[in-house]
Amino acid sequence: MASLKVDIVGIDALGDAEWTAWRAMLDANPALASPYFRPEFARVAGRVSPSSAVAVFSRGGVTVGFFPHQRRGGAMQPLAAPMNDYHGVIAFPGMVPSLEEAAEALGATRLNLTAWVGPTALGEDRRTVQVEFGGDGYDGWYAERRATFGKFFKDKERARRSMEAELGSLRVERDLRDPAMLDWLIDLKRDQYRRTGRHDIFACGWTTDLLHALLREDGEGFGASMAALWAGDRLTAVEYSLHAGDQYHFWFPGYEPSLARCSPGILLSMDTMRLAAERGYRTFDFGFEGEHYKKYFCNGFKLVREAVVLRPGLGATMSQAAVGALNLAGGDRGDRLRTSVRRRWAAIEACETTPTARMKGAMQAAGAALAKVRATANRVPA
Repeated sequence: MASLKVDIVGIDALGDAEWTAWRAMLDANPALASPYFRPEFARVAGRVSPSSAVAVFSRGGVTVGFFPHQRRGGAMQPLAAPMNDYHGVIAFPGMVPSLEEAAEALGATRLNLTAWVGPTALGEDRRTVQVEFGGDGYDGWYAERRATFGKFFKDKERARRSMEAELGSLRVERDLRDPAMLDWLIDLKRDQYRRTGRHDIFACGWTTDLLHALLREDGEGFGASMAALWAGDRLTAVEYSLHAGDQYHFWFPGYEPSLARCSPGILLSMDTMRLAAERGYRTFDFGFEGEHYKKYFCNGFKLVREAVVLRPGLGATMSQAAVGALNLAGGDRGDRLRTSVRRRWAAIEACETTPTARMKGAMQAAGAALAKVRATANRVPA
């Protein structure tokens, strides 16, 4: 097999022939069904995310794949990280270069990946979870889930009745693209990040711009939109999603914290699936597993790989300075904390576009991590 070659070009430099090849690869490769692999996503994100480009891979002069990405200092990341939930080389089945081969061709000091789709022995598995509808659609899914997890879904039915009794009848709308509603959702997420000590991924500005820009995209078979739940006249929950083909990817949910007891976010997800199923959507992707409700909803999963590929040498060592600061805050508390630290740094590095901003974010995250460790250590057992 001919060696893998790469050309790095601006995303807007791709012509009709390249975009046609890109779409043919998606059509032929079911592993690339997610909206994150679509040309429309790459074009919009390429205009908004700083230092973005696409790697065009070839063998023997023939294009075999594309990898949209961004650079932050010496690090290379998937395009739109940390908001990109699936990434990999867009290629025909059987012609996808391995991560090891792609990383060598790219030659980056460091390649950060959280959800790589494609062949590799590097890194570790992570699971994303989905709701897969069969021929009987939403009703069949709900009947099976309610029979299997009766207590959970009966609780949600009671929560729905309780919210209606307190605030008025519930109403759900989807396919919304109101910029003011998106700003409401982003404010909710930023408040959540402050309360939980997580890095505010919207403080850098370009991530907010990306969500707004995607709302304005009107591609055939691809789009971004919101669904919203009102109780009476009160807006209680909003969820921002991407969709392409029959795939619907829940991306950014938010709900009024004072109504948490009524689970407005969960009720909104359920009603969104019901309404979207009427439009032909069959797979509803909830991203990484973890939140407790997902185990009750989801009847499918996918395996992706999380990996950090380092090029040997001084540059790789120097690039870990901020990670070291976060590790010091965590102390010697095992693999789970180290993994959390690594993911926290990956988000900071992807959002922030200058060394000063990245180090500031790392110091703030280190302080939050240290405070959490101290609070846990000082907690008095009940």
